[in-house]
Amino acid sequence: MAKIIYIEHNGTRHEVEVKPGATVMEGARDNGVPGIDADCGGACACSTCHVYVDEAWVERLPAKDSMEEDMLDFAWNPNPATSRLTCQIKVTPEIDGLVVHIPEKQI
Repeated sequence: MAKIIYIEHNGTRHEVEVKPGATVMEGARDNGVPGIDADCGGACACSTCHVYVDEAWVERLPAKDSMEEDMLDFAWNPNPATSRLTCQIKVTPEIDGLVVHIPEKQI
């Protein structure tokens, strides 16, 4: 299991254990973390699972592919450096302790 830390826009912190192979989005959904809607169910076809990855983690995660980059254009207030779609981040032991910040609103 890997610990993922989700921080809501108001500062509320959710520390969740997520099994390897799941996505960061599934970890939020399955543990009732608010603010990550995942309307498309993880198909990278919307931007409702958009988060800002803590800067310390940006270089430690796999790079965004072109499909994720395209969908981030539809996210609310994306940041080119730190915005990610949680459906595209697979949980591995290497991301234990990942911190993501949930935007105030999603589209």
